[in-house]
Amino acid sequence: MERSIRKNFNRLKDYEAYPKQQEFHEAGLNYRERLLMAGNQLGKTLCAGAETAMHVTGRYPDWWKGKVFDQAIHGWVAGVTSESTRDNPQRILYGTLGAPGTGMIPKDAIKDFSPSRGIADALDTLVIRHGGGADVQAADSIIGFKAYNQGREKWQGPTLQFVWFDEEPPYDIYSEGLTRTNLGLCPVFITFTPLLGMTGVVKRFLIDKTVGTHVTQMEIQDALHYSQEERDAIIASYPSHEREARARGIPTLGSGRVFPVDEEFIKVDAFEIPSHWPQIGGLDFGWDHPSAGVKLAWDRDTDTLYVTACHRAREQTPAMFAPSVRSWGNWLPFAWPHDGLQHDKGSGEELAHQYSQQGLKMLPERSTFDDGSNGLEAGVMEMLERMQTGRLKVFSHLNDWFEEFRLYHRKDGLIVKLNDDLLSATRYAMMMRRFAALKVRKFAKIMDIYQPNGWMG
Repeated sequence: MERSIRKNFNRLKDYEAYPKQQEFHEAGLNYRERLLMAGNQLGKTLCAGAETAMHVTGRYPDWWKGKVFDQAIHGWVAGVTSESTRDNPQRILYGTLGAPGTGMIPKDAIKDFSPSRGIADALDTLVIRHGGGADVQAADSIIGFKAYNQGREKWQGPTLQFVWFDEEPPYDIYSEGLTRTNLGLCPVFITFTPLLGMTGVVKRFLIDKTVGTHVTQMEIQDALHYSQEERDAIIASYPSHEREARARGIPTLGSGRVFPVDEEFIKVDAFEIPSHWPQIGGLDFGWDHPSAGVKLAWDRDTDTLYVTACHRAREQTPAMFAPSVRSWGNWLPFAWPHDGLQHDKGSGEELAHQYSQQGLKMLPERSTFDDGSNGLEAGVMEMLERMQTGRLKVFSHLNDWFEEFRLYHRKDGLIVKLNDDLLSATRYAMMMRRFAALKVRKFAKIMDIYQPNGWMG
């Protein structure tokens, strides 16, 4: 009995992170802003609570590879309302008011607290000994508990060493919390299930990918406290339109999703492409948004397209980008969009020609359908139809491609042209599949491969 009581009052000592939680912790060493986007009841609040307890007490486990504070700190912990802050992060950190120390902060580190006015059992501040137990002289860390519905004005004021947002904050609240940590560029981290769709906060991390941000996405398969049978039952219990958010931590886009298809339906394990399947590459040119390339294989017997490789990179010239996709084979033809006809402001050369100069077999004309049209909606609808009928498959290890697939959405009925570079490259290659080529055998010459319109070069 004595041992169980001791353990109950020092949960932090027994905390062991799952691999995804460990990824989140370690990212704190190099990234100021972190997002742990996870499904429900997968351990995201416990994860951030354990890290917060380490920071305010200075008690880090031997396996810790994240950020370390070697002195007492002042930070804020917040939820949507005072009640939800009390019921979630406060409970994880402190325990209940009747049993202080049953949360992640050890009992011997809790020095004092002040209650919140008007909210039963809610705390306003918590004073924590940093660097030792009750019998050790140590400086004091302070946690202030906040709520989003208090308004932005309540988030103005002190300089902080950290802010933990439990559940997604409005963007103005997030911005104000971030401002509180500007001195020293101190950490801000968020834990939530993305049920609100493509909000400003989600966009900051997933689409804008602001410098200094990091995203850890945790799925129910990453939560080791469930058996597979329990996982299956939990997933089945969710409404179909909420399953990706609640079980996989993927933002709910609802009717706004361009491709409302379960990604597991289009995923396929990588395999060796049969020699009689023609292949084609697709390019989307970029600079401030990434340049992107994909490689497609075409099973003509079933009219099924397979995305077998992809690559994207931001702020790269043709000379920097081309080698990565040229490695797929110097025999591979590449489809490209209409902006490939635009002239580079520096050299005056067309973009498509610049890529050709880097050894890529660029098709002689921009991407069009057989009838000469090139409409975005027509291309997207063909991709969707192929996904729904099992005629567009993607190798399951292409994580960057699936990231774009999950977030591709409409606003007011129109496709949002953000974070769609690999999807666009896929669309161009699909449109020009009539020019796909067989892989050149080692003893064959590229000149022997027939191409109706010749190569650009």
